[in-house]
Amino acid sequence: MSVALPSVTRLTQAAKEGVSGLPRAYWWLWTSTLVNRLGGFVAPFLAMYLTVDRGYSATYAGLVGALHGLGGAVAALGAGVMTDRLGRRPTLLIAQSATAVSVAVLGFVEHPVAIASVAFFVGMATNGSRPAVQAMMADIVAPEDHIRAYSLNYWAINLGFAFSAAVAGLIAEHGYLALFLGEAMMTLLCAVVVFVKLPESRPVREQAVGAAGTADAAPEIGLGNVLRDRSFMAVVALSFLVASLIQQGFVGLPVAMGASGLSSTDFGLAIAVNGVLIVAVQIPVTRFIERHREPTRLLVGAALLIGYGFGLTAFAGSVAVYALTVCVWTMGEIINTPIQMGLVARLSPTHGRGRYQGVYVLSWSLAALVAPLTAGAVIDRYGADVLWAGCAVVGTLTAAGYASLMRAVGPGMERGDGVGEPAGDGAGEPARDGSRADRTVSAG
Repeated sequence: MSVALPSVTRLTQAAKEGVSGLPRAYWWLWTSTLVNRLGGFVAPFLAMYLTVDRGYSATYAGLVGALHGLGGAVAALGAGVMTDRLGRRPTLLIAQSATAVSVAVLGFVEHPVAIASVAFFVGMATNGSRPAVQAMMADIVAPEDHIRAYSLNYWAINLGFAFSAAVAGLIAEHGYLALFLGEAMMTLLCAVVVFVKLPESRPVREQAVGAAGTADAAPEIGLGNVLRDRSFMAVVALSFLVASLIQQGFVGLPVAMGASGLSSTDFGLAIAVNGVLIVAVQIPVTRFIERHREPTRLLVGAALLIGYGFGLTAFAGSVAVYALTVCVWTMGEIINTPIQMGLVARLSPTHGRGRYQGVYVLSWSLAALVAPLTAGAVIDRYGADVLWAGCAVVGTLTAAGYASLMRAVGPGMERGDGVGEPAGDGAGEPARDGSRADRTVSAG
């Protein structure tokens, strides 16, 4: 007993430190994320709904899934622009209201063309809120707390996903329509939370005094400025590689396990480790990240864990070993996600956060499109072992990319001490118009 009590005390203290000091508005935004993910019933069961309940082919279900992903990719850029122009709160309300309506409609349409079309709009609406959420989080949370805030939000996403995936199976037994209507109602509840509790957080555009002594609004940052920001686009490219690897856990892994004679239940047990591990250790790992303050080593190590975690899958032959490989790459995901999102927030100019976050979200949307096609082609032509070897190679290249990027952005960012500025490319890179903390990259 004397040994256990200090351990409980330390865990309690760590939990308090992990959630203390964040503004009230952040917790309402966090709550809206949790509510939204608790009601995310449709996406995990969309393919099963189309093939089992509606009787469509697997090819058609794949097409609908691709259109859903394409809608998300389109929305990433459009919602990023809306976030900067209209504001974070209006973009959130529009996206969440559109999600509720389109998801409900998807539950009633029956014609294959109508289903595919509505699924595209569902993908757009669902992904439309993400740039606004991440930009608002950067607005209302102090720069030194960005990593912790994004980590807690990621924890809420996975907690909600784990719950919704479990509950959705029970709800589906009473009819799939209940899934669509349930998600629509939960999304509307999320919109109510935003409408009632969250004020607009978009920063007021700074005034610049011209040569004639007149005050003009600071120039607007367009998508072209984002695409010419070399440091940021390097982060986007590396994010795409990481996301493509993580997608293999939901694309290549079930195919490989099925080819090994394992069942869908076996896959469910193995992949459940991903969500359980994130919920269990995300917060304490984030506390370690904040104290470590060496983002380069952590990003490089995370990339290697992800790449070689999937590489080890080539040697798996039982559910237990598959679950072990999931543990390895999930730890890389847990380390990478909050640091990378904090990196995006620090590289994003104050008045361009929406567009920057939109392009960052686009990297994940494109990965969701490319990863299934790549996995299928490689497995069909060369076998799953070649796919896993390729994942190890990509992980190694990604680790090297992170090391190179963090050397380029400057020593202040490497130390995480708030000193230094990212290396730009001259006139091609937009000016950082925030505080010094807005112009630096660190682990918090």
